[in-house]
Amino acid sequence: MTPNPLVGVVFHWLGGLAAGSFYVPYRGVRQWSWETYWLVGGFFSWIAAPWVLGLVLTRDLGRVLLETPLATLGLAWGFGLLWGLGGLTFGLTMRYLGMSLGYGLALGICAVCGTLIPPAFKGTLAAIAATGPGRMTLLGVLVCVAGIAVTALAGLHKERELPAAAKHAAVREFDFRKGLLVALFCGVMSACMAFALDAAEPIALRSAAAGTPALWTGLPKLVVVLAGGFTSNAIWCLALNARNRTGREYIAARTAAGQAVPRLGNLAWCAAAGVTWYFQFFFYTMGETQMGRFRFSSWTLHMASIIIFSTIWGVALKEWRGTGRRTHGLIAAGVMILIVSTLVVGYGNYLAARP
Repeated sequence: MTPNPLVGVVFHWLGGLAAGSFYVPYRGVRQWSWETYWLVGGFFSWIAAPWVLGLVLTRDLGRVLLETPLATLGLAWGFGLLWGLGGLTFGLTMRYLGMSLGYGLALGICAVCGTLIPPAFKGTLAAIAATGPGRMTLLGVLVCVAGIAVTALAGLHKERELPAAAKHAAVREFDFRKGLLVALFCGVMSACMAFALDAAEPIALRSAAAGTPALWTGLPKLVVVLAGGFTSNAIWCLALNARNRTGREYIAARTAAGQAVPRLGNLAWCAAAGVTWYFQFFFYTMGETQMGRFRFSSWTLHMASIIIFSTIWGVALKEWRGTGRRTHGLIAAGVMILIVSTLVVGYGNYLAARP
């Protein structure tokens, strides 16, 4: 299959739309604590969806995984486990900062680490920078960082402008200091997903050899990597269930105070959130197959797209209500810069793919 970076950009936009939207269904959950609905939704994200779509769209998934060396599986799973810690705290970032500010801070750090560290570790970054298409792609990465900085600045202005009551009305547990610390940890650890997918590449090659169409060869990687993410999240959420005595929420029809729990509704909302979350990497792996020599730039496209769509959701959910014209101008500028960054990265990959 001949790579088509411009099609890859569209796939990454779709992945960003999924990632920027997944948290919205969780707002429909009632009478469940965070650790309960995060784990239920995570099961659909990290176990159910990867296996179902992997079995449907790829060839001989079980045999491919059984024939993959344990070292490859362990490395992919291990990086997935570390990424899971970032995903875990990502939920906390949303909890304390809201969608707009939380995404901007966490994913800014994640974009830089996840894009540049893998090629730097392989020793290919200098070679990439020595070519015209490579410099264009790296310029797109820098533009993305600038866009993230502008959106984060808009979030800072929002923090300064809104009174405490308004901030807590939009984000019930708003806590800027706590959210900032969580976002820093989240951003660094979340970059491990880029390392995990890179380590799992031999799985994709085996899947291609088994007859899987090139567009779907990344799906078997997700089965292993996301199992690692599920491990770390499950341990943490079950520990919180034990500490907070919320383990009964999974089956209880009523709360301790006697309020009815909409169990089927909660399950449906969690399933919607979980499957939507999975589709970010479903489309990511598709986009990655289209990026050609500079597939490392997929991470930048993914991060930029997530911030674009999460910011739009933040505006739609009125998280920016009550802020001034300058703040609205900054957030609009940040989104436009991020859109430009994805086009610049895509163009750099297009130049690299030309004969």
